[in-house]
Amino acid sequence: MSAPSPIDTPAFFADQHGQYARWRETPGPRPVRNPQGLDYWLVTRHSEARAVLLDPRFSKDPRHARRALSEAGYGVSGADSFFLPLVNSDPPDHTRLRRLVSGAFTPRRVAALRPRVEALTHELLDAAGDQDGPTVDLMPTLAFPLPVLVISELVGVPHGSRGALLKWATRMLTVAGPGAGPAERTRRLHQWFGTLVAAKRFQVRTDLPPDEQPDLLSALVVARDRENRLNDDELVSLLVLLLVAGHETTTGMIGNAVDALLRHPDQLALLRRSPERVSSAVDELLRYEASLSRTTLRVALEDVEVAGTIVPAGSIVSVALAAANRDPENCPEPDRLDVTRERSSYLSFGHGIHFCLGAPLARLQLETVLTVLLDRYAELAPADPGGLQRWRPVGDMRGLLTLPARLVPAVR
Repeated sequence: MSAPSPIDTPAFFADQHGQYARWRETPGPRPVRNPQGLDYWLVTRHSEARAVLLDPRFSKDPRHARRALSEAGYGVSGADSFFLPLVNSDPPDHTRLRRLVSGAFTPRRVAALRPRVEALTHELLDAAGDQDGPTVDLMPTLAFPLPVLVISELVGVPHGSRGALLKWATRMLTVAGPGAGPAERTRRLHQWFGTLVAAKRFQVRTDLPPDEQPDLLSALVVARDRENRLNDDELVSLLVLLLVAGHETTTGMIGNAVDALLRHPDQLALLRRSPERVSSAVDELLRYEASLSRTTLRVALEDVEVAGTIVPAGSIVSVALAAANRDPENCPEPDRLDVTRERSSYLSFGHGIHFCLGAPLARLQLETVLTVLLDRYAELAPADPGGLQRWRPVGDMRGLLTLPARLVPAVR
């Protein structure tokens, strides 16, 4: 491996897409080093990204790189672990766990949530308008709380606990919040959901099979207690994953998409004239600024050649989804936002067996938010035109800290 390039530095965050474009000029994965001292290979080209994401020789189990991760201060087991079984596992365990959760994201179940997602969006905007007048920061008022509330609906968190979960998530899942380190966040999330599961057991109808349960939490409890299809740690870890993955990524996705439209008023005007384009525009917005900038880590189980470069066995690999999405070999003029663009093969939700299970629900939330904003407001504009974007300093996530906007209600 040649000398690794620094990544996740202030200079990198200030020009992420420019840096990715420069790295794409050379085929094959590039060695990089993050501020914690972790060295790994980064894949930036679209064709190479797809190949790596499909290749079973790259394992998602971080325990195959225990030494390298431990030396960089990452835990891979026990209380200090970021290990989440569904994300960081391979078949057959991954197949079993994914099948258990996949029923929550069927087209029928996701479609049934649409009216509730729309109602929640209006409720949050009502509250924001009452407090702040025409200028609203859409991150804390809409983009952050909406995914938590939607996940609560999907999972079946009792109504009396949803406010507490929202406050807790606001405190724990923001950069500035206490205990913001990944190990501490994971530990507290496990505790919270463990308590929730213990309480739910007294309410679940165990005579009904998992697919007839009213919510995902009930289905998982039955699968654990009656069918022995997962253990307690796996059950709680699945709930942790739903909140962490579904919340942070969707929050970033909503903020990134709305910000992109505010900064491209011609594209916003086009959607206002043709609101039927919103659904297809979601694809372009997801491609243009992916909220998951890079995949979680993979480990080479053997020496693997990627575009002429040998990735040695035991090496850690990540795929830069944001870089692959802007590869000109896959998408002409990739740095231009065009909501009329024919759908490109974007990788914002991953690819292969680890393709994001929650993609239909995430798309539903973004489509609903855009539809409501366009219908509800006669004017949507940046509160500070030309102002600098403030990105969260988190390597694999691409999300805004603030999104101040001017919202002028439509006259009814």
